[in-house]
Amino acid sequence: MEWETVIGLEVHVQLATTTKIFSGASTAFGAEPNTQACAIDLGMPGTLPVVNEQAYRYAVMFGLAIDAEIGKRSFFERKNYFYPDLPKGYQTTQLEQPIVGPGHVEIQLSDGSTKTVRIHHAHLEEDAGKSLHEDFHGMSGIDLNRAGTPLIEVVTEPDMRSSEEAVAFAKKLHSIVTSIGICDGQMAQGSMRFDVNVSVRLKGDDKLGTRTETKNLNSFKFMEEAIKLEVERQIDVIEEGGEIIQETRLYNGDTKTARGMRSKEEANDYRYFPCPDLLPVEIDDEYIEAIRQTLPELPDARQARFVEQYGLSDYDAGIIAGDANVANFFEAAVKACDDAKLVANWTMGEISARLNAEEKMITDAPVSAEQLAGLIARIKDNTISNKIAKQVFEAMWAGEGDADAIIEAKGLKQMSDTGELEKIVDDVIASKPQEVQNYLNADEKKRKKMMGAFMGPIMAATKGQANPGMVNQILAKKLNAMQ
Repeated sequence: MEWETVIGLEVHVQLATTTKIFSGASTAFGAEPNTQACAIDLGMPGTLPVVNEQAYRYAVMFGLAIDAEIGKRSFFERKNYFYPDLPKGYQTTQLEQPIVGPGHVEIQLSDGSTKTVRIHHAHLEEDAGKSLHEDFHGMSGIDLNRAGTPLIEVVTEPDMRSSEEAVAFAKKLHSIVTSIGICDGQMAQGSMRFDVNVSVRLKGDDKLGTRTETKNLNSFKFMEEAIKLEVERQIDVIEEGGEIIQETRLYNGDTKTARGMRSKEEANDYRYFPCPDLLPVEIDDEYIEAIRQTLPELPDARQARFVEQYGLSDYDAGIIAGDANVANFFEAAVKACDDAKLVANWTMGEISARLNAEEKMITDAPVSAEQLAGLIARIKDNTISNKIAKQVFEAMWAGEGDADAIIEAKGLKQMSDTGELEKIVDDVIASKPQEVQNYLNADEKKRKKMMGAFMGPIMAATKGQANPGMVNQILAKKLNAMQ
């Protein structure tokens, strides 16, 4: 049997406001537990919430960025359920009339094809607190600092058909919200969290299968792993004669395992009703248009500009333009050294590899754009070779200083003294009579490949500091003169 996967996402995007959605309490990350939850966040008697206008502005910005309908009249409702980290016993959210209506996001897949993922809606709501399990034995701790932090929850249609498409959408959404500045994108800090709805059906069947929801995935990698694992599980259950139960599941990225948590609730289980403490919010065309005029450059437009302005390939431009912080880093480095291609190569190569290995964002990189530009300048003026540049980069990443200081301290300047290089080349040629004879007997095409037999020992003799271009010229000249 041939199966088709159907995926829809619910994405919680933490808005980058300085205060919470209904109170003046701080949203700063990293404070001591329970030091940033005020009486309003806790729903204490006698307190009244007041809507944070900046949260509304950010929500409208998002709606405009995805070409969505903007709800000119929206209101908040109470979603009633009990959970230890939900201090009020209900969550203030939007259901019937959300601020952002239907929209769409274009994604590009690895084969170069594009796909439109429809957005059903996006609504404003408050975040809950956080349950802490790691540092307690037989108990859980509750940190309410996050309670009341403003979110938009982005709800897609079930348009994705593979983990690749889901991850591509998640990355594009991350790119959009960070580009327009409404979210810092720090997924390790919970700034974006993904709930993944997965079902399977036989190919050609129009009816949707029973779905499960895997909650609170906070990395693209975990999302991909969780989807693949759940698809395999559902297919196995069905093919063995079982039935899929509609449930909420959790995925453990450390153990690569998932488990059922509870049966999936429906909207009526939450007993939604309009929040009596908050009036409906109405906005007009003038308000929306004023926000439209302030929208920053969106990822697709930035990608097209990078191709045009810097001569990058569509692929390179897409990778770099896809993250606003990476794009800013790239442009700052190019401005300082005027070599877009080398900056792109280093950004997507050494820097990206290091960031991925250490699970950091580029804003946390110990090498600044200006420092990278300084390293590239030394490659361009032949002070160091590409091989030595990687050694210098390692030292820069370790915090040992900028490129010039490291090159000087470690004595890494390229050898470009013609006389000194000629002597080393002569010594290597004299030590390899058979390789010389093989070279002289070969045609021109083969000779280029055979140069490596001499280049390796020459570079070893100079501890990698010989100027490769000069060595190539000297070596070729001396060998060809022996005919």
